[in-house]
This record gives sequence, structure tokens and C-alpha cells, in this order.
Amino acid sequence: MALDDPHILKNPQTKLLIGGAWVDGVGGTTIAVENPYDGSKIADIAEATAADVDRAVEAAEAAFPAWRALAAHERGRLLLKLADRIEEEAAELARLEAIDTGHPIRDCLNLDVPRTALCFRYFGGMADKLEGSVIPVDAGFLNYVEREPIGVVGAIVPWNFPLMFTSWKMGPALAAGNTVVIKPSEITPLSTLRIGELMMEVGIPGGVVNIVTGYGHTAGQRIAEHPRIGKVAFTGSTATGRRIVEASASNLKKIQLELGGKGPNIIFEDADIPAAVAGSAFAIFHNQGQACIAGSRLIVHETIADDVLQRFTELARSIRIGDPLDPETEMGPLTSRLHQSRVLSYVDVAKEEGGQILTGGKPPEGAAYAGGCFVEPTVVRAKPGDRVAREEVFGPFVTALTFRTDEEALAIANGTDYGLGSGLWTQNLTRAHRFARALHAGMVWINTYKRVHPGSPFGGVGMSGYGREMGFEAMREYTQPKSVWVNVDAQIPPFYRR
Repeated sequence: MALDDPHILKNPQTKLLIGGAWVDGVGGTTIAVENPYDGSKIADIAEATAADVDRAVEAAEAAFPAWRALAAHERGRLLLKLADRIEEEAAELARLEAIDTGHPIRDCLNLDVPRTALCFRYFGGMADKLEGSVIPVDAGFLNYVEREPIGVVGAIVPWNFPLMFTSWKMGPALAAGNTVVIKPSEITPLSTLRIGELMMEVGIPGGVVNIVTGYGHTAGQRIAEHPRIGKVAFTGSTATGRRIVEASASNLKKIQLELGGKGPNIIFEDADIPAAVAGSAFAIFHNQGQACIAGSRLIVHETIADDVLQRFTELARSIRIGDPLDPETEMGPLTSRLHQSRVLSYVDVAKEEGGQILTGGKPPEGAAYAGGCFVEPTVVRAKPGDRVAREEVFGPFVTALTFRTDEEALAIANGTDYGLGSGLWTQNLTRAHRFARALHAGMVWINTYKRVHPGSPFGGVGMSGYGREMGFEAMREYTQPKSVWVNVDAQIPPFYRR
């Protein structure tokens, strides 16, 4: 590559952030970070081990008393300054995220970076808004409940939206007065490290945020089991979530899990078909389908199925695949070679089960795609019991299913162990509200899909995890209630009066 190649990052941060200093890992080893567009190496980052996590926890513990004691509005002011800096660095952050993840830069600029700034700004404003409560109890007594920060929080961020999920974890944790040890994915750590630099620039004290870049089975495992971490917030696979719960038993720490999904996306016969087709394409193909809330099961009424699927497959074939730094690109590469192989393996599974590949199912052809982790938008017609209709593929891979009645649609939609996002398209408001209540999911979108906002709780049920990101719910997740009783009238317990 030429030195002026836009895919080359100049001096990205590659060290660990511990106690306000950028340091090498104890073992001195590194991890290669690769560009999913062409397979080139972006950087070598420091590999954090269990010993580095221990150092980070010590730094977070040391910083906690002063950070907790800082006036809530001052914590908020620092988060607001951080939001401003993120907006000022929007172009750089978007390019960094696009190179590291393969996410199209137009989405990074229009969605990921603005949502990251908005999240920090929301929780900056929330810092001094979280209130306690007074409980009506027996006469002569005052009982009030205040919410206290947990202490040191461990956060584990996935590789699909690293920039955005960093803000989702750190925003409420810091606003509530906690200190943080955060581990980004070793595949996509660079935007989290850049946020660490910006945090130091705006004056967030050393040790309040500590960033450890390491593997899940070492650094992540140590965060999950560490006896002095009071909470772990994790976004990732259901299998890893189970292991985190098991590891957390050492000190019964609080756990928040945002796990996998197999989002049902129902199109009824009275839907606005052009809107439903376009919205459903965004639901599955945005970020190459690498989203836990992706609408990966397209459930269509049989009377309109042929029309919808023809329109949908034509749209899928028209999606512009290419260089994530090209503003015209609508879908970039998957984030790693290993994940590309996993997604393509489900094409074989679909064929074995008798599924019909309507489009896609392979890497795009041509020299421009040869070095990248690309997969064409894939549409598979299948049956509700097939593996591809039950298991999370986590790629640009949608399973098309049909139904006859509302009852059948609901049974198909609720027919997996997951319960994260779900959507439906209909002009019938009565049906829409009835389904919103009956769907086994933490979130329901009606005549839209994948809408998120810092004020709206985000999370799932069933094997999609528990706890909530965003909004007042998130502030509660990062605090614990303390009940205080006051004997206002100085009453003496009747059994002990003399």
C-alpha cells in the first residue's frame, strides 16, 4: 500500500490504559489487528493478561472514592465535554471504525458516531437527575431509598459496534459514579482506545476508565471472575454469557447480559409493501447483518409472499458491496475471516435441510473482493423448524418463512429461545398493539425496525439475556438501592419499655 493510502492509520493508540497512563502489557506480547477489507495488518496492540486486569482493577479502586465524591453535575459536565470532542473528531472516528470493522463509512458517519456522542450527552445530562425515593411507612418513621454506585464495573464490548457499545456501557456507569475496566474485542479495539484518549483530553481523572485489550479467555475471564469487580456488563454471544455467569459466582457480582437474537420481522397482508421491504432490508443487511437485533427471520403472509420476496431479493441483489471507505458502499466486509467462514457454513446447513437459496450464499466475485471477508446478501426460504430459522447466523443472511393466520405468525415469531428485537408491518393498529404485547421480546418495532435512542431501554428476555442498556433503566443497572430508616419521633420499641 502507498503511504498516502486512506486505509492506513497513522499512529493509532495500541497500548493499555491503566491508571491514567498508556502502558504495555505485563507479558510484553501483542495482538495483530487486521483490516477485514483486504486482510492487511492495521496495528499490533498490547495483549492484556489476567495480571493486567488486576492492575486495572487496582487503579479503578484507587480512583473510585474521589470519582464517587465528585458532584454529580461535575461528572456530567465531563461527559458532555466528551460528547463535544466526539463530534469534533467525527470524521476521524468514522474512518477508524470503518477500517477496523468493515462497516461502511457512511453508516459510521450518519449512525455510529452521532449515536455515540448522543449517548454520552444523554448520560452527561442524566448524572444529576437520578433521584431516590421516600417510602410511606408507619407513623413516626421516615424511610428513604438512595441509589449508590456499585464501585468497579467490568465492561466487555463486542466487535460488531465497538464505538457505540463503548458509550452504552461507559456512559451510564460513569454518570452513576462508578469506575470502569473495559475490554474491547481484540478484533476491533481501536475506536475504544481512541475514546480513552479523548477521555483523558477532557479531564476525566486517571484510573476512572481503564482499557485492557486482550482475549476473552484470558482478560475477559479475569474480569468475569475478579473478586473486586462489583458488576460485569457484557454484550456478545449467549454461550459466552453463560460462562460469564458461571465465573461471576466467586463474589456473586451483578451481571448484565445483552446476548444473541433471532429477530422475527412479520409482514402482514395489509402492510405498506414498499416500506416493509425497504425497512426489512435495513433490518438484516445494515452492518452486514452483524447485529444481535437484526431482523433475521422474515415472516410473510402467504398471500403476499411471492410479491414481497421478489421485491426483497431484487433489492438484496442491488446492494452496493465494496470498500467501506467508499461513500457509495452500502455493505462492507464481515469483520473477520473466521466469522465469514461461519456465516457461509450456514448456507450448507440450509441446503442440507432443503432450503431454497433465493439469492446470495457466497462471496461476491471479482478481484476487488478477493482479499476481503465479503458475503453477498443472502435470502433463504426455509421452514420454521430448520436450524437456519432457529440459530443465530449473525451475518447478511435472512430466513424467509410464510404464515396463514395471526396465530401462526405469533407461534413462528415466538418459536425460538431468543427474545431481543422483533418487528411487524401492518396498518391495523389493534393487531399491532396485540402483537406488541404477545411477542416474547424485549423490544418491538411497528412499521420500522432497529430504532434505538439513549432514553429508551434496550435489552432482551430468554436466551437474549437480562438487564437493560439506556435510559433510567441503565442508571438503575449501574447503581444499587440503600434503604435508610429514621425514627423521627424517637419511639422506643414497645417490647423493651421500662
